[in-house]
Amino acid sequence: DLEAYVMDADGSNQTNLTNSPMTGDGFPSWSHDGKRIVFQSDRDGDDEIFIMNADGTNPVQLTKNTAMDTIPRVSPNGARVMFISERDGNAEIYVMNLDGSNPVNLSNTPQKEVSANWSPDGQRIVFSSERDGHAQIYEMNADGSRVRRVAANSAEEWYPAYSADGTLIVFKSNRDGFFQVYSMNLDGTGQV
Repeated sequence: DLEAYVMDADGSNQTNLTNSPMTGDGFPSWSHDGKRIVFQSDRDGDDEIFIMNADGTNPVQLTKNTAMDTIPRVSPNGARVMFISERDGNAEIYVMNLDGSNPVNLSNTPQKEVSANWSPDGQRIVFSSERDGHAQIYEMNADGSRVRRVAANSAEEWYPAYSADGTLIVFKSNRDGFFQVYSMNLDGTGQV
């Protein structure tokens, strides 16, 4: 069983926040004010998105359907939650209000979207998509417009995220035969 924990930066004071035996809780993500955490849980029988206070109290279910909802991320302004959902038949990028209302499909393609993250200013989204046959890194505006592939590589590239200052993208790639962490500029150059 998976649980969501919090700990001090030095690894001490590890505390189980979800404390829900026999369920899988994962992909926790802090709100930017540090007061709440969104996470994925299968406690209702399939993967759904929940939100709780930072101390683990008051968990509230935000999504409710028979499809997988996963990898939630709170927007920098704290108003919306982005997540991956299969509710339209394949994995797509959705956003919804922090209370779970008004879910909107941003990607709406027949190919699978693997993961997504907000830019620090909340204006852009970096994501991994299989729209070119295998997982590659893309970027789009926060409303789903102006989609562009950041770089073309022959490897699988997943879980992209912006650096804190928004000048780099970090991601997971298997270009060397096994998965490692890479970084690159926003235009795809300088891959390390």
